[in-house]
Amino acid sequence: MNYTTRQPAILLLADGTIFHGKSIGISGKTFGEVCFNTGMTGYQEIFTDPSYFGQIMVATNAHIGNYGVNDQEVESDSIKISGLVCKNFSFNYSRPDAAGSLYDYFEKQNLIAISDVDTRALVSYIRDNGAQNAVICTDGTHIDELKHQLANVPDMKGLELASTVSTKEPYFLGDENATYKISALDLGIKTNILRNLAKRDCYIKVFPYNASYADLQSFNPDGYFLSNGPGDPEPLVGVIEVARQIIADNKPLFGICLGHQIIGLANGISTYKMFNGHRGINHPVKNLITGKGEITSQNHGFAVVREELEKHPDLEITHEHLNDGTVAGMRMKSKNCFSVQYHPEASPGPHDSSYLFDDFISNIKKATLQEV
Repeated sequence: MNYTTRQPAILLLADGTIFHGKSIGISGKTFGEVCFNTGMTGYQEIFTDPSYFGQIMVATNAHIGNYGVNDQEVESDSIKISGLVCKNFSFNYSRPDAAGSLYDYFEKQNLIAISDVDTRALVSYIRDNGAQNAVICTDGTHIDELKHQLANVPDMKGLELASTVSTKEPYFLGDENATYKISALDLGIKTNILRNLAKRDCYIKVFPYNASYADLQSFNPDGYFLSNGPGDPEPLVGVIEVARQIIADNKPLFGICLGHQIIGLANGISTYKMFNGHRGINHPVKNLITGKGEITSQNHGFAVVREELEKHPDLEITHEHLNDGTVAGMRMKSKNCFSVQYHPEASPGPHDSSYLFDDFISNIKKATLQEV
């Protein structure tokens, strides 16, 4: 192989802290909120997950790119992270069914990345000081200019991002002759969520984030789904109102991640920006109804306020995160509505949480029998 000199690069945090590394070879700079993911595999799924839009991803695994990329392992049509920070970036890959190298994948989409960073020190710093905006610079821009530009990047708190990743036009997925029809509101929906619904005999119509309840009803669905997505849920006032209307009509409703937070807000439960958030495929959750534990995939920087939820007369906590006690799932007592803060479609368990999709179908079946 040919040996080349890689250019120095930096990661500058909003508080002025600098971490040094090397460019992987794509020149430029990129801004976003720096966060870390503790997953040891699945980097392509992470990079294409719309929920990561606007974020610079720090990979805690020591090697990124070692198994290349595969067209079947994407969660959307493009890379959604703002940039990548890693320890060792592998330009070569060894997996036989890989479609190409991660570098070529990044180069085609102009994704800025920095490697050779002390990621253990960086993650420790983020854990102690909280998530904050940052910039990766691989083009030699002066520090003072970077600080000036970084100061103008908006904070994630109060930032509406669902509109940037949602589909612009409705589309369909699944067998049109399937037993059940689902109206899904796309706030940044992952492809594998749609696959899980389709394989449960569902025909799904996916609507833009700003679709009205009347729009969703026009498909004459048997159930409604609120997807995951990036950003702060509070600015999504139109989506919150749609959720209120679905709940008021007592239609089967299932929410994941951002959709979970939207359901909380629709019931008057506040949300808050977490100090660091949960991102990884090894988060322990306890199902409070069955008493069973689940190994879950999580990706969120906001959460519902547990204390408010506990006081709500028509809501109950169904799942809790065992690391910090945050709400990982809830359901309504008098309505056909439930949600989880994690991603059952990601299956790190591997099948610990897949029952949630089955529960949604069961709720639809019950509702259909009641209407007959």
